[in-house]
Amino acid sequence: MSVLTEAEGALERALQHLDGASVYADVMAEAHGGYQLRVERDSTSPVAVPALRGAVFRAWTGRRWAETVAAGLDPSGLERAVEALVGQLRGSEGESRPPPGANPIDRGDWKTPARRRMAEVDVEELIGRAQEWQRLAAGMPGISNAIANLINLREERLFRSTSGARLGEEIDRIAVTIIPLAIENGRIEYDPIRAGGTGGFELLDRITEEEIRAGARGSVELLRAGAPPSGRFRVLLDPSMAGVFAHESFGHGTEADQMVRERSYLKPLLGQVVGPEALTLVDDGSFEGGWGQIYFDEEGTLARRNVLVEKGRFVGALHDRESAEALHARPTGNARRADFLSRSFVRMTNTFVEPGDLTLEELLEEARDGILLESATSGLEDPLGGQMQLKCKRAHRIEHGRITTLHASMALSGKVLDFLRDIRGVGRREGLRMDPGFCGKGHTDMLPTGDGGCYLLSEAVVGPA
Repeated sequence: MSVLTEAEGALERALQHLDGASVYADVMAEAHGGYQLRVERDSTSPVAVPALRGAVFRAWTGRRWAETVAAGLDPSGLERAVEALVGQLRGSEGESRPPPGANPIDRGDWKTPARRRMAEVDVEELIGRAQEWQRLAAGMPGISNAIANLINLREERLFRSTSGARLGEEIDRIAVTIIPLAIENGRIEYDPIRAGGTGGFELLDRITEEEIRAGARGSVELLRAGAPPSGRFRVLLDPSMAGVFAHESFGHGTEADQMVRERSYLKPLLGQVVGPEALTLVDDGSFEGGWGQIYFDEEGTLARRNVLVEKGRFVGALHDRESAEALHARPTGNARRADFLSRSFVRMTNTFVEPGDLTLEELLEEARDGILLESATSGLEDPLGGQMQLKCKRAHRIEHGRITTLHASMALSGKVLDFLRDIRGVGRREGLRMDPGFCGKGHTDMLPTGDGGCYLLSEAVVGPA
């Protein structure tokens, strides 16, 4: 029996106390845990992720949401949280209904599919796998050391409401990063290997020996990389860079709580053409196996595929119940909290560029003389002004449609709308990948989000990072 199932009776009794005090109330109970492993040449550091248990009670006052938190799941703590919420509801502003939800169903239980669940795997077996990765990378010519990191985050959530909704989910998130370190004359370079998603132990098999060897060779090659060029070029983004572009440059601007606050440059563009027909951008919390996958959001709205840009036209934003009512839309399943101690905001899940119909060879030919940007490291966005900056670990010159000179650590910058307008092609589905990451709202309240896509060709200003 799970932690939340054991507490469900107490949660239901606590919620019943709110039934007569408000026209609508709900509770989201959560249990978080997991561990991190870090393996180096001479050390292995397994660290448990602090276990969090608690619940958020929410009720509609007639004009706004009121909330209280129970730090723990014992019946007495839950009752105290409800009593505090009832106190907030005294003298509430009326009997108006809360902003509507959008669910086709109100009951269900979900688990991330797995052939072998992480809870069934002994930590020593995971340490052994990480040590194998580390030894393989560190043993390659030119590599001075290597670091293997493995994260497993286990999340359990249970949503109940006075309208009869009951939704439960159990999610395992797994992320791996292997960093081969090449050091020469005081200079350090690395070409990281990354993989991650939701599922079981079988996700670790995505890290292949050849991929580790290639990353080690790439690290050594970066020591001799040429100085990055500067200027305006045709730029071909690899799937990791396309994902950061989708997330940072466009995704944040479609979070509709920002639109309600008049803090999104995209708000007046809704319904307009912003790019070519080849471009479709999506945020999809139901993307199976994606690192940002959820089954329902903090308001009990089921996760779904939300198209943001469809064949070049900006067609949709991301909503919670309040922003959807304010902007005459419907909730999209994007109300998310970092944990029960944090606020709920409109947040992304898995944000990516949909596949197009061009091969990599065709994109290189179209690029002619340009820059291939690979292995994204970070991104910054300006949701008010529409500017962006994306950084990558390595890049290559493209000359006459062929990949040539290697460069290290480059940055792309400019106006998002200019970049969208200049898109010249999108790669096929076989290049699609989703990378794990973390996103903050205002650099706080970090939560897991997936970024991805296919190869994407446009034009932009680039230079050294």
